[in-house]
Amino acid sequence: MTRKPLILSVLTFGLAVFAVAAWYMTRPGPETTTASAAPEYAEALVRGYSPVLGPKEAPVTIVEFFDPACEACRAFHPVIKDIMAEHGDAVRVVLRYTPFHGAASEEAIKVLEAARMQDVYEPVLEAVLREQSRWASHGASEPGRILQIAGSAGLDAEVARTQMLAPDVVAILNQDRADVETMGIRGTPTFFVNGRLLDPFGETELRTRVAEEVAGAGS
Repeated sequence: MTRKPLILSVLTFGLAVFAVAAWYMTRPGPETTTASAAPEYAEALVRGYSPVLGPKEAPVTIVEFFDPACEACRAFHPVIKDIMAEHGDAVRVVLRYTPFHGAASEEAIKVLEAARMQDVYEPVLEAVLREQSRWASHGASEPGRILQIAGSAGLDAEVARTQMLAPDVVAILNQDRADVETMGIRGTPTFFVNGRLLDPFGETELRTRVAEEVAGAGS
């Protein structure tokens, strides 16, 4: 090989490496705020149909991208309840479905939506998370087990079988899946507090951020 082709080959390789490195450093991630985000990102963070725990008019909103089959989501649920109890009417939680565990997640989301239609959302949510190891795909799951668990919390399982197939439920699941992609969510749970991504992630960080937002809302 002559010197000139060799130099060109080295330059071409170097440019390719630089391009890959530049893409990696600028790859999209979750939006960190809705205050300055484009309208489509603000809309993707909270939808009007999203389940809300706590007062709808609370000044502080925690948005949780949540997978009912996620062990970390189950572990964080008592923390969320404790934060809500600590701050009373000042905090609400908006749940965004994030079905990262495939069919098990999707079935659980449909069960939760049926529970919402039957006005037993919160007790069913508690039961589904408490008994997660019995129905989730990473446990010893059995078909229909989650409906039995939800039934013990007040869900009419027979009615729910039809409700789970409703077009509105399918539309919610599809829209949340699209919003997860739009927001660049890569893991669950992912939290936003009043539109700002919780980063770094952790229980202490979440408690601190919420307390700061509550204090600011009351000033």
